[in-house]
Amino acid sequence: MTAAERRVAVLPRIAPRSRPRLTIDLAAVARNTRLLADRAAGELMAVVKADGFGHGALDVARTALAHGATRLGVTSLEEAWPLRDAGLAAPILSWLNPVDADWAAAAAWDVDVAVPGLQHLAAVAEAPGRHRVHLHVDAGMARDGADPAIWTQLCRTARRAEQRGEVEVVGVMGHLGCADDPGDDCNARGRTRFAWAIEIARAAGLRPRERHLAATAATLTDPRAHHTMCRVGAGLVGIDPSHTADLCPPMTLTAPVTQVRRVRGGTPVGYGHAHRTATATYLGLVPLGYADGLPRTASGRAEVLVRGVRRPVVGRISMDQLVVDLGRAVDLGETVTVFGPGGHGEPTVAEWARWSGTIEHEIVTGIGARVERRTLAVPHLRSLA
Repeated sequence: MTAAERRVAVLPRIAPRSRPRLTIDLAAVARNTRLLADRAAGELMAVVKADGFGHGALDVARTALAHGATRLGVTSLEEAWPLRDAGLAAPILSWLNPVDADWAAAAAWDVDVAVPGLQHLAAVAEAPGRHRVHLHVDAGMARDGADPAIWTQLCRTARRAEQRGEVEVVGVMGHLGCADDPGDDCNARGRTRFAWAIEIARAAGLRPRERHLAATAATLTDPRAHHTMCRVGAGLVGIDPSHTADLCPPMTLTAPVTQVRRVRGGTPVGYGHAHRTATATYLGLVPLGYADGLPRTASGRAEVLVRGVRRPVVGRISMDQLVVDLGRAVDLGETVTVFGPGGHGEPTVAEWARWSGTIEHEIVTGIGARVERRTLAVPHLRSLA
């Protein structure tokens, strides 16, 4: 054995408990799904885009389908393939694709696609296979969906493609821009535009049996937006933009203290010396930073839980690490809870979003690949009540 090999042989192994860890409790996803399915007037589509909002698309999909969801939604077709490959047979809709997407594969894999305009419709119709499409109308966001100015033409063109056997128009969809504020007039205008879009589609000879406008917030607050189906993604993982429901956050982020030092009052901490200790204290180093998904903008405001007590994050959050004012000495390897459901006094994702000046969606989808992930399976249904 060479000297280099001997050095490698004695390197210590890092135990999993000594690393930052993201724990995902699928029982919370199950509870949330059942609550949302009870609120929805029709079917519930579980939206598992962005890797299930950072919670694992396949795990969230399976859990949601077992607890009240009947369909799955994704943005790109590339997000649909792993679901089909895993054997999930539920209907899947993909609604955000470039015009040159693999529409033939969508037909072959039995994936519905959304059509937001005439060019997309032509591309889908020309691709091999018979395609189930949802015509997508812009309900007032000037974002995805067809401009109302071309809606009549889109519906008539789709009907001709349908008559030729190239597509089957199975749905009409839209999205509300202000559903997190139920009283905003934007919602009434969006509902009116969506109703108009359905009337135009029917006048063109289409018979869309699936009509869906509501996402999480509208599912919880606006029955007038429900139609035949609600699309819910954020709500599955405990995020309620309307702040009206008691949803369960599934994520808990923990990390070990890797270094502890006693410092004097007035000690500068971190880049730019953005913080100076007020008195003598103990500082703990935690190996998580903005490369792991903790926004730098939370610096100077964020807190973590240490031994059942909230302690402030001090100095600027760095790429790979942050510093906590512990107030007292703790053991190396002591577990710090960065966020969790909040039931034990730990900060929540909602608090981290507020400290960062962003939304919860950005926090949960931003946890980096360096963080170890552990998923807790759903216990027996009776224990979830």
